[in-house]
Amino acid sequence: MYYFKLAFGTLILMGLWIAFVFISAFSGWWMSPIASAGDTEEFFQKATKTLVEENLGNTAFILIKDGSIATEYYSTSQDPINRDTLFSTASMSKWLTASGVMKLVQDRKIDLDVPISTYLSRWTLPPSEFDNNQVTIRRVLSHTAGLTDELGFGDYRTDEKLPTLEQSLSNPRTSTGRKAEIVVNVAPGTIWRYSGGSYLILQLIIEEVTGLTFAEFMSEEFFNPLSMNRSTYKSINNFENNAGSYNRDGSPAPMYQYASSAATGFSTSSADLAKFVIAQLPSLGASGILNRGTLKAMREPHGSTLGVDIWGLGTILYAPTRSDDFVFGHDGRNDPAINSTARINPANGDAIIILETGHPSIATNIGSQWVLWQTGYPDVLDSNSVIASMFLPGILGLVIVFLASLSLGFNHYRKLRIEHL
Repeated sequence: MYYFKLAFGTLILMGLWIAFVFISAFSGWWMSPIASAGDTEEFFQKATKTLVEENLGNTAFILIKDGSIATEYYSTSQDPINRDTLFSTASMSKWLTASGVMKLVQDRKIDLDVPISTYLSRWTLPPSEFDNNQVTIRRVLSHTAGLTDELGFGDYRTDEKLPTLEQSLSNPRTSTGRKAEIVVNVAPGTIWRYSGGSYLILQLIIEEVTGLTFAEFMSEEFFNPLSMNRSTYKSINNFENNAGSYNRDGSPAPMYQYASSAATGFSTSSADLAKFVIAQLPSLGASGILNRGTLKAMREPHGSTLGVDIWGLGTILYAPTRSDDFVFGHDGRNDPAINSTARINPANGDAIIILETGHPSIATNIGSQWVLWQTGYPDVLDSNSVIASMFLPGILGLVIVFLASLSLGFNHYRKLRIEHL
């Protein structure tokens, strides 16, 4: 009976240890930042080393400290890159679009909580078994509107004619070639599900409400006031001093244009993106575009998965800060190897910007390292590192519990032997 109880207790302890390791891993207990806390230069040097060694294409990298550019790096392996070089940003475009929508909310031209149909005449959401009147701008911004298209948008060759916005809404070209429909497939407000199609809808709302094209509106409200003179929704191949497009092995790749301006078509330079990022800092919220209340609303949690807050109103919530806020911003990724990230810590005015082509994930990877270095918490896009961090403490704990159990069992056996002598 003793050995049965010992074996049962050992299994219970092992299970409790694994549960503890799993839960604590998501608080960063088993992960170490790549640089000492507060040492911007050390982080910059290690991140730059990774970029040089692993990306054979083009990179622009900026660290912002206390609201100002602290240091920057531009690759030299391919084209001559500088702070004005134009890069595609992929899904980072959604953050800019969300800012445009929130400007209209701030100006009381649209309401976050009325049905999107209030503002649409050129296209309507297809009927489904669910109530389309529950699809609001708030839910569309936060990917909680019940749209489950999960669109990555397909590329268009530079010699192809782009479809109209309404054509893209009705029949989007996907990055995988699969058929996708922008329609409500789950009850609005019940789950978070990434929807590229949501941002085509927001683009149409902006055009219908303002009477301007989407590009005209964004230029008038953001690019011109912030002197973002190298920001556009046209394909980067139309401009000199562009970063081009590169495969993982460093060979040139085709450059494409995108039908989904609001979801994936934004191109910019690191200097321009830094202006936008700095204007998002709470301490500088009186930039004349988005006020502090609007900026705060954009990083309040609206979307969650597995009980973890991951999305605001158009922003990714990467990790909590010590001041009851969130590191926020957006990443982007397109084939064959375009990756971008911009992340802001509102607690201290620090931020990171990486625009690159030539590696499918290095901007996001380094952005995740920055979040851990800034907050001590792993970010929501870095689940692989979190899982990897569990292995060593998990195994060591199991070994210790097993050896302790073995020792107890052996001592009990010796005691019984002595009693029978």
